[in-house]
Amino acid sequence: MEPIIRVEGLAKKFGDFTAVDGVSFSVEKGEIFAFLGPNGAGKSTTIKMLTTVLTPSRGTIALNGHDATKDPAAVRRSFGIVFQDPSLDDELTAEENMEFHGVLYGVPAKTRKERTRQLLEFVELWDRRKSLVKEFSGGMKRRLEIARGLLHHPAVIFLDEPTLGLDPQTRNHMWTYLQELNAKEGITVFFTTHYMEEAERIARRIAIIDHGKIIAMGTAAELRERTGKNSLEDAFLALTGNVIREEEAGATDRMRARGRMWQGRR
Repeated sequence: MEPIIRVEGLAKKFGDFTAVDGVSFSVEKGEIFAFLGPNGAGKSTTIKMLTTVLTPSRGTIALNGHDATKDPAAVRRSFGIVFQDPSLDDELTAEENMEFHGVLYGVPAKTRKERTRQLLEFVELWDRRKSLVKEFSGGMKRRLEIARGLLHHPAVIFLDEPTLGLDPQTRNHMWTYLQELNAKEGITVFFTTHYMEEAERIARRIAIIDHGKIIAMGTAAELRERTGKNSLEDAFLALTGNVIREEEAGATDRMRARGRMWQGRR
């Protein structure tokens, strides 16, 4: 079976700085795949290319059978995404945020209504559907973002640090929702995180990127065996070192700005 994501020789340069340098990997349909790396390693740049926010300097991306450069609109229809930074409209209700997203994706009205109820019930927000998002806690907003990203039945959902800043109970509930959806609907989950135990517990396979290159890939057990360590966190540090990293040389702010513009390009 053809992988749902296939990346070959992917690279991105910002002036003289190479953020991603010849990355190749594939993700199978229905897989939960973790993409890990220190700050500045190239994670966010790679996700921005996978989701058509950034154009690669070279290399190819195929997602759900579509070429990300030649047919970006088809690629966008194939995935949902939860960004690091909040992207909900705080002045709208939960239901209105879902409705707006469904209209953008051309989801028929009857399907929008049914799917909105199904997903808001699933993430335990149906009773708050008429509440303004600005009244929600951080965990409630994250759950709503995930529900919104799943509204149009995407083949892949990208989660860029989806549990950042959430308490352990909310993180656990969120992953329970996503694992149930993965099992029920076969959705492919591609996520980044700095919580190593989260990746070790949730992901079927893990790729580690550093200095723009993938330096290791496999199951958590394989990465531990390769490094002779007892935990994924220790294996990660053995592979990437202990030096505290800076962000991606100024590229992060540019990418976030593009991310805010991205929804208007659909």
